[in-house]
Amino acid sequence: MSAPAHASGGASRAAGNRYRPEIQGLRAVAVVLVAAYHIWFGRVSGGVDVFLLLTGFLITGSLVRGLERDGTVGFPAFLARLVRRLVPAAAVVLAAVLAAAPFLLPGSQLQATADQVFASALYFENWHLALNAVDYMAQNSAASPLQHFWSLSIQGQAYLLWPPLVAAAALVAARLGVGVRRALPVALASVFAGSLAYSVYITAADQPWAYFDTGARLWEPALGGLLALLPPALALSGRVRAVLGWIGLSALVLCGALMDVSTLFPGYIALWPTLAAALVILGGGSDRSWGADRLLSWGPVTRLGDLAYALYLWHWPVLVFYLQVTGREVAGPLGGCLVLALSVLLAAATKALVQDGMVRLQRAPRGRLWSLSAAAAALVPVVAASSVWSVQLAHESRERLQRAEAASGQARYPGAAVLDDPRVAETTPRAPVLPAPADAKADQNLAYQDGCHASLEETEAVVCEYGPESAEHTVALVGASRSAHWFAALWEAAQANGWRVVSLTKSGCQFSTDPPTRDGEPFPECVQWRAGAMTELDRLRPDVVLTSSTRATHAGERVQPGFLERWRQLDAMGVDVIGIRDVPRIDFEGAECVEANGRDGCASPESWSHAATDPAQGRSDVPANVELIDLTEYVCPDGRCPAVIGNVLVYWDHSHLTATYSRTLAPMLEERVREAAGW
Repeated sequence: MSAPAHASGGASRAAGNRYRPEIQGLRAVAVVLVAAYHIWFGRVSGGVDVFLLLTGFLITGSLVRGLERDGTVGFPAFLARLVRRLVPAAAVVLAAVLAAAPFLLPGSQLQATADQVFASALYFENWHLALNAVDYMAQNSAASPLQHFWSLSIQGQAYLLWPPLVAAAALVAARLGVGVRRALPVALASVFAGSLAYSVYITAADQPWAYFDTGARLWEPALGGLLALLPPALALSGRVRAVLGWIGLSALVLCGALMDVSTLFPGYIALWPTLAAALVILGGGSDRSWGADRLLSWGPVTRLGDLAYALYLWHWPVLVFYLQVTGREVAGPLGGCLVLALSVLLAAATKALVQDGMVRLQRAPRGRLWSLSAAAAALVPVVAASSVWSVQLAHESRERLQRAEAASGQARYPGAAVLDDPRVAETTPRAPVLPAPADAKADQNLAYQDGCHASLEETEAVVCEYGPESAEHTVALVGASRSAHWFAALWEAAQANGWRVVSLTKSGCQFSTDPPTRDGEPFPECVQWRAGAMTELDRLRPDVVLTSSTRATHAGERVQPGFLERWRQLDAMGVDVIGIRDVPRIDFEGAECVEANGRDGCASPESWSHAATDPAQGRSDVPANVELIDLTEYVCPDGRCPAVIGNVLVYWDHSHLTATYSRTLAPMLEERVREAAGW
């Protein structure tokens, strides 16, 4: 992960150039924690934060020594060394993932993998994942074999920021007539304070985004840089160093065990592993046989530290591919040992053939341009291949979806009609599933395609209107994404009857008056959207609002009190409501399960998230302007929710209907809307 420890600078010997083997040992501990927690516990450990701290510690010392020696930061030489050391090994892993993905991953993951290869190769994978972390429709997607590149991307971005930072500090120091070691700590302290404050704020406001945000992580390499610049006068006895080393090492090992790092970091809690690592560094050079630095300097540990970068690169894709091939959710004791052993072997081969090979070439009399060219020769083919593959996959997906939409009206793809008419079920031949699992996520209704559905972060109540302005009846579809997936059915029915349809939906935001939350935290974007939605409905005054009447979750199904209050508000506006019962959630991801187990191998009991009867029916407090409808029987017949009905994929994930299946529900929805509205 971080630069080799040979580019050293002691905590109390910052001006020195002494090799500190305990730094390699610390890298070994960090990578073992990362790999072990990923493989056996399915969580993160704080080890990545150690790598970020070491990044700042090592490159700050290296840049300052170069500045003091040569009078310049020497950015071209720094960049040349950097790409020689980091890029070829990363390119090998990315190329391996690119080659293996079509054979080892389900088709539904290929587009995301191609996009992530591209993002990882250009060191912006963290931002790619941050955008997906706030994409409601991607929250339940399977783990990517490259998502661990987020931290490498942040490191790469830090590597580019640090030389200008050091150069600016040197310029200020020269004008003030002081040494760079007096000016740079001020700059680093400013980065540390600003980034940490932002990290605390953004982690509290939006932790999934903060986890990948470079700004929320820069304080960690800044802390490492401050550690590298500690003055030589900071004299600590050997006994104190030994004690500090053991305190730091113990705290580091316990961090992931005592905290669910993935849901809490970065924020102030990330000070735990970074300060623990800082104590280990301060504890170096204790000259005590019982010191932690003696253990970390032990030959086998430092050799493992030499493999840390390559092992980090390999362990995650090996784990993801293993779980995919075996169909397991966790590796287990023996499987985990196999994953770790294979990862170590691949890491050793990568270090010997690629990393050490580049070092040998580096010693040859070649210039910086050659180094950059060699790195480009490794990376450019990966970038080009991933780009071409991504475009090809997107094109093929669009073509398949177009064929699926055309075919969905044919006799081979009746979808829900097989449940409505036994004769249709008897005469429907078995046919390939539509949409294909690989295309299921992209099988979106017209409102999504037109940008009418507000994302989690958006606050504007986006209104899209479809159908003739002179229509006799107007139906407004309002609510969260599990209301929005009825749009395809409603629009089919509307076109057949000349109705006007208004789409007004937002991810994760129930059409309710209850205080909205997101991941247990307040959801202000939803509050603003709801206010805007009510303003729009007051302006439009549709004949009827179609919205969810229940909320089905893993904890059961209920009518939220805020639903009733919202219906009363609409009643006061003179707007009728048709409440449609929430469809059951299923205990698998629809597209992925079908791809892995076949169309007949995926079904979930309706009772997993549904009540025995519709909890909205029979309530005395349901306002008079509300009629209730229920189409559950056409999604989960006989209490069982299959992945495929009438050759059509029902759910694309664990809770949302595909647009193709929704369209097949149009006749049933039309009948119930007509009856409920009295049309």
